[in-house]
Amino acid sequence: MTHTKVDVQVFDADNHMYETTDAFTRYLPKAYDGLIRYVQVNGRDKIAVRGVISEYIPNPTFSVVARPGAWEEYFRNGNPEGKSTRELMGEPLRSPEAFFAPEPRLALMDELGIDRALMWPTLASLLEDRLRMDPRATHAAVHAFNQWMHEQWTFDFAGRIFPTPVITLPIVAEAIRELEWVVERGAKVILIRPAPVPGYEGFRSFALPEFDPFWEKVVEADVVVGLHSSDDGLTRYYNMWEGRPDGEHLPFANPSAFLDIQHTQSRGIFDTVASLIGHGLLSRFPQLRILPVENGSGWVRPLVEALGHSYAKSPRLYAEDPLTVFHRNIWIHPFHEEDPRGLIDLVGVDRVVFGSDYPHAEGMSDPLSYVDELAGLPGEAVAKVMGGNLAEVMKVPVAA
Repeated sequence: MTHTKVDVQVFDADNHMYETTDAFTRYLPKAYDGLIRYVQVNGRDKIAVRGVISEYIPNPTFSVVARPGAWEEYFRNGNPEGKSTRELMGEPLRSPEAFFAPEPRLALMDELGIDRALMWPTLASLLEDRLRMDPRATHAAVHAFNQWMHEQWTFDFAGRIFPTPVITLPIVAEAIRELEWVVERGAKVILIRPAPVPGYEGFRSFALPEFDPFWEKVVEADVVVGLHSSDDGLTRYYNMWEGRPDGEHLPFANPSAFLDIQHTQSRGIFDTVASLIGHGLLSRFPQLRILPVENGSGWVRPLVEALGHSYAKSPRLYAEDPLTVFHRNIWIHPFHEEDPRGLIDLVGVDRVVFGSDYPHAEGMSDPLSYVDELAGLPGEAVAKVMGGNLAEVMKVPVAA
């Protein structure tokens, strides 16, 4: 395959690693033996969390996966023929080593023309919701995973790959301990699930003052806060409308029309950013740099309009203009099939970052072809979106 070439530095906000089968267990304390296991079901490998088999990822070993960008045409142009999920996926691919380790990934990035990339986990997004009733187990599992990530990938590989350790927040003191652990080992960006935080007394937003000691440490560490799309628990809410018992989020299953509609609404990230602003966190800590990734941009205009209407009617609710907060603290990663020009007109070219979701099926097979979506913009604007803005957010040199 011929890959697009560009004459700007490319910093991809959304690359993914695939986890090895010991990613959650290599460092899991003995007290939690059996918490996470791989099991065989009808001859297929599955992952079980606390004895419950998950179908979240069809093949959690990632030995065979969908080809990068297999669904790219579907997301760009729809599915007029009504093909099934399996038909849309096409012929699978045996995973190369570059999906699992940093040295071969650098060679693949060179082939693709990617200078630098944030490297997010894939399977780890199932952990927090499935362990929501046991905060201490959640912290233990997340720390074990971060230990694996650091050993497998490091948190800053050659100044080009920036893996994103997970910080879970049910117990604030444990979250602070985990943050300090990853920062001591070079983390420049952290992954926080954009969802209410479970705990012993129920769910609550991480933007509430209870969590301020943690955010003080984030500001002190000067790391980027990545809000990567994850299992946010909304499936339980949707199941009430579907008349179904509690079940898990299945991103690769064929949904009902109702669920398909709901998934276009970006409720998880809309609510999260609304809480960051509406609960005052970003006014108490204006230095925070918030990077929603793989959440698209369809939620941005409705939220901007809602913030404007709310502030016009009830300014006393706010410490400052919420639109000022949004434009100061938030950077947006649009999906590849969305209109970046409309987003740039809304939030400004300095607040938009490119991300390919490589090597996921939903992402781009040829990441740099995204420059076609920016055709007609000034060269300086293209350079900002393709890498300059993210380099500024990450506080690394613009040139690799």
